[in-house]
Amino acid sequence: MPDPTRPKAPKIIAVANQKGGVGKTTTAINLGAALADDGYNVLLVDLDPQGNASTGLGIDRSQRGATTYDMLLEDAPLGDVIQSTGVDGLWIAPATTDLSSADIEMVANEKRSFLLHDTLRQPDIDRYKLDFILIDCPPALSLLTVNGMVAADSVLVPLQSEFFALEGLSQLMLTIREVRQSANPELRIEGVLLTMYDARNNLSLQVERDARETLGEVVFKTVIPRNVRVSEAPSFAVPVLEYEPTSKGAMAYRLLAQELVARYDPITS
Repeated sequence: MPDPTRPKAPKIIAVANQKGGVGKTTTAINLGAALADDGYNVLLVDLDPQGNASTGLGIDRSQRGATTYDMLLEDAPLGDVIQSTGVDGLWIAPATTDLSSADIEMVANEKRSFLLHDTLRQPDIDRYKLDFILIDCPPALSLLTVNGMVAADSVLVPLQSEFFALEGLSQLMLTIREVRQSANPELRIEGVLLTMYDARNNLSLQVERDARETLGEVVFKTVIPRNVRVSEAPSFAVPVLEYEPTSKGAMAYRLLAQELVARYDPITS
């Protein structure tokens, strides 16, 4: 039974696609920054052993101390793991390559699929007064990804606007269905986000047409354009909203944040 004395729980969204290079981490970083820019408190959980979300938000490897590995497998307190970023209202639980061994180490744990779920529902998290938690899942349908989905309310799927884009989606949807049946019956698809979109390219137009015909309203109205500023921002360890606020990429992520928030009247009211 929910504790009536605790504040309202944040909306938890897993950003997932088993295919790499589709803009998953870029979306997690910039959507988080856009939500924070709109006044929401956001935690980004870096669940990818590559730790790119942590690097992209300016958390140097030498500063990572306790990480999501320690949070999941060593029962490290949230306060020891969560760090502030250079973006007001945006926090991160960073990752390092230590997380690479997590799948193997979690197998022996009876609650292996619920480790992140339980961690993100500890009373300690209330101090951050979070509105959203974004989970940057690894590019694989691994136990870490399953943890992200079991912990989440919904899954946001970045989909690169390229040939065969929809082909790999079926396996991801199957995994989501399995998680729904076995561990998280409330899990749903938040939406499919078209990334690296080029309106001048017939292939992008075809992928968008196919995606909207196949998936309908599941596809976000907002598309993320192929934009050099989005690609450059991580090398400066900042979101594109800070690197080049007026760029097409930054404006697209602001629109995505607005579209996402509009789906949750209870949060905005």
